[in-house]
Amino acid sequence: MNADKGEVLAGAAAVKITPPPGTPMAGYYYVRPAAGVHDDLHAKAIVLESGGAMAALVALDLLTTTRWVAEEARREIERATGIPGAQVMISATHAHTGPVLGGPDAGWFFGSDNDLVRQYTAALPARIAEAVKLACAARRPVTVLAGEGREDSIAFNRRYRMKDGTVGWNPGKLNPNIVKPVGRIDPALPVVYFETPQRAPVALYANYTVHLDNVGGAEISSDLPCTLAKLLAEATGSSLLTLYTTGACGDVNHLDVKWAEPQHGHANAARMGTLLAAEVLRALPKLQPLRSSGLRCRHEMVELDLPELAPGGVERAQAVIAKVRSAAATQPQFLEQVEAFKVADVAERAGKPQVVEVQVIALGAEVAWVALPGEIFVELGLKIKAASPFRHTIIAELANGSIGYIPTARAWPQGNYEVVSARCAKGSGERLVKTAVRLLKELAKADR
Repeated sequence: MNADKGEVLAGAAAVKITPPPGTPMAGYYYVRPAAGVHDDLHAKAIVLESGGAMAALVALDLLTTTRWVAEEARREIERATGIPGAQVMISATHAHTGPVLGGPDAGWFFGSDNDLVRQYTAALPARIAEAVKLACAARRPVTVLAGEGREDSIAFNRRYRMKDGTVGWNPGKLNPNIVKPVGRIDPALPVVYFETPQRAPVALYANYTVHLDNVGGAEISSDLPCTLAKLLAEATGSSLLTLYTTGACGDVNHLDVKWAEPQHGHANAARMGTLLAAEVLRALPKLQPLRSSGLRCRHEMVELDLPELAPGGVERAQAVIAKVRSAAATQPQFLEQVEAFKVADVAERAGKPQVVEVQVIALGAEVAWVALPGEIFVELGLKIKAASPFRHTIIAELANGSIGYIPTARAWPQGNYEVVSARCAKGSGERLVKTAVRLLKELAKADR
C-alpha cells in the first residue's frame, strides 16, 4: 500500500525481546543475573509513510542502545522493507531491569562478555527488524493527532546544592543538608496519536523525561511503560500499541527527597505508569489533527572530543578495576569505580573522538522527533525544544547508539556522578544542541 498525496499511512507492531534466565542485567556496577520475569520486554515500532517517504520509530525496553545493534538492525530493516536505514530511529527506554548488551562497542558493562549476552545481542537486530517489518505490513491510512500533557509530580532533578557548597547526587530523602536543586525538570508529556478514519486506535507515541530505575532486583521488567501501555489499551477498549520513549533525563529521576516514603519496586513503577496514563487520557480529547503531513528526515554524524585524563589516571584506573573484579572484601568507593571505568574506556579510544549521530524526523509542520546519543541533561533537551520551529518537538535519548552521560557545560565544574562518568568533553552537549536545532530548521524550511 502506498500513501496518496496528503495522506499518512501508519502501522504498529511489537516483538518480544525478553532475555533467558541467567542473562546479566544492566544498570549497576556489579553482575546481576536475571532470576525471573515480571513483565516481558519488547521492541515496539511505528512505521510512517507520507509523500513518498517512509520512516520508522522504534523503542526498546532496554537500558541503552549500541551503535552496532542500531546499524545491524537498520541494514536488516532496509533489506526487508525498503525503509532507508538513516530514516529508522532506534531508542532505548533506559529500563534498569533489562539485559546487558555486548558486541564490539559495548564498553565496560559488567557481564557484557557473558555467553548469554553475546547470543542475545547477536539476535537483537533481527528482532528489531521483525517489529519494523510487521509494522510496515500493517500500515493503513490514519489521522494523526498531536498534543501535550503535563506531569510535574513524579520527576525531580537529582543534583542538589548542599549546605557545604558542593553539588550532591541523589543525596537521600529528608537530608537536612540539601539547599535546593541545581537543575530543572521537563514536565511535558508529548502525545502523538494515530487512528483510522473510522476512529479505531492504531498506535500512540508518548514521551516523558525521567530515569526508568524504579524496580531494581533481579526480575526482568520494562518498568513504568508496562503499566502505561496496559492502562491505555484498557481505557481505549482496544489492542492499542503504546510506544514510550525517554526524554533528556540525564539528571532527572523519580526520587522526591522531601517525601519520606520509599520509592522503589514494581509498586512505584505502577504508580508512575498510572499517573502518566491518566495525563495521557486527559490530553486525548485536546489533541489536534496535523494541518500538514509531509514526512522528512535528516541526520548528521558529529565528532565529540574526549575528556582530558589526569597524569597517571590510566594506571590508577587499572588498579581500581583489578580490585573490583577480584571481588576483594574492601571495594573502592563508588565514584572511584565510576571514574576508573570511564578512564579505561576513554584511554582505549587512543585519542579518537566520539563519533555520534543526531537524527531528526518531522511529520508535517508541527511534529518532530530528535534522536540524541546518550543520557542527555534536561537543560539541553529544553534548549532544543525552545529553539525548534516545530510546535511539538520530542527528544528521544539513548538513540542509535549511546556514549553515556552528556552533561551541560555549566554542570562540568560541579562534578559528581554524571560528570565523573562522562566519556565526552565539556561542551559536547551544546554541540549536539546546535546540530539538532539546525537540522530542525532545515526540515521546517523543507515543508514550505
